[in-house]
Amino acid sequence: MSTNHRPVVVVGAGPVGMSAALALRALGRPATVLEAGTEDRLRPGSRAIFVHGATLEVLDRSSPGLAGDLAAHGLVWQTKRTFYAGRQVFARTYPPPAAGVLPHFTSLPQVETERYLLQACKAAGVEFVWNAEVVDAVAGPDGVTLTTVAGTRWSAEYAIAADGSRSAVRKALGVPMEGSRSDGWYVVVDVEEDPGDPMPVERVFHYAHPRVDGRNVLLVPFAGGWRVDLQLHDGDDPERLSHGDGLRGWLRAVLPPAYAERVAWASTYQFLQVVADDLADPYRRVLLAGEAAHLFAPFGARGMNSGVPDADAAAAAVHLALSTPVPARARAAVEDFALSRRRAALFNRDAAGAALAHLRPGPRERAALEEAARGADRDESFGHWLDTAPYGPRDLPPGNTIYKY
Repeated sequence: MSTNHRPVVVVGAGPVGMSAALALRALGRPATVLEAGTEDRLRPGSRAIFVHGATLEVLDRSSPGLAGDLAAHGLVWQTKRTFYAGRQVFARTYPPPAAGVLPHFTSLPQVETERYLLQACKAAGVEFVWNAEVVDAVAGPDGVTLTTVAGTRWSAEYAIAADGSRSAVRKALGVPMEGSRSDGWYVVVDVEEDPGDPMPVERVFHYAHPRVDGRNVLLVPFAGGWRVDLQLHDGDDPERLSHGDGLRGWLRAVLPPAYAERVAWASTYQFLQVVADDLADPYRRVLLAGEAAHLFAPFGARGMNSGVPDADAAAAAVHLALSTPVPARARAAVEDFALSRRRAALFNRDAAGAALAHLRPGPRERAALEEAARGADRDESFGHWLDTAPYGPRDLPPGNTIYKY
């Protein structure tokens, strides 16, 4: 069986894989991406809609102008509001972004982010191999061999695995994930904007929304529509509340009624809070990035916004490793990547976990929430805490400025 050889292979053509490929090309390295799907694959849902400003900066370093394209296509909401049991407890409006300056974030469907990334990758000369699902990976002292479902083999000095939460590469290498799964269920819905009855472009969070029996509700606008998250009570039926009349019923309670007929996608989920035991194989030839390396609850939009710096750091490590004739230095470059990005992943897992605990409080924590809601009128700090806590701590991950906004 013949084997295709490349210096570096990236597995996965999602945002993280394409970010890694772009970073490699910016460093003067060739980049080949193996993707399981077709180039015109349809990926449902808006998914990772929130692109942090620090992520835009990372992408713009690899492909100047890309961040401006994403910002121009996306949406920046300037007002955020938080309610407790139907009463507003916090509101703040920010000035619009200055002309010619990247915004602190932009909000657009992930499919659009991927479209811009693909265009940038093609312009940079990235090689894509579609319909190339990787099902096996074998690493050794001199490199890695990847095998696709069709039996095609690819060898490389280094590989960056960005093949998602079910990463076949990670599983083949035997790298375990550490962490836990949340017991609670959530429903996430995309609704298209109603041009006849547009809603104010604001991020709105409801604790204990009175019109949906005290469930928490998050409303986030993005270019072309709205993301609506419903936190279910224990004992709720996720299937009923994510389909048909059950779905439309609670949507009519939290949005103008016409929006209940504009559902583009709906799904249910529980949260995994897990991080790979190591972000590289024992030979330091395969580097894990994005959801191949970690899965977080989405509070604070820590998934893609940590995956892109993973990709950038992985490309830099591979570049350094390929640049030195000293094996120990090459290994050290990958070691530094694995250690630093795992520290960042553990930070993000714990930060998202703190938000999760806040949103599913015990009796003592619920009493603190109610006290803060009562005190919000006289002391804005109470309302500010209620507004920010659902997204986790804003402290910076070690060696990372990704949450500077």
